[in-house]
Amino acid sequence: MKAKDIKTKNDSDLVKLITDERESLRTFRFSEAGSRTKNVKAAREMKKTVARAMTELASRRKNA
Repeated sequence: MKAKDIKTKNDSDLVKLITDERESLRTFRFSEAGSRTKNVKAAREMKKTVARAMTELASRRKNA
């Protein structure tokens, strides 16, 4: 997800996005352990999305 898309979401959507991405990252890691994955960059993109959302949420709380 792009940073531009994250900035348009409200706080509750950001929290939901963070929890969903963390859960999908967790399931990706456990499914990866048993088999080979085709998309090896998926985990990196999930972590970046979580970081972008957390940064935006933190900056909103700091400015509020």
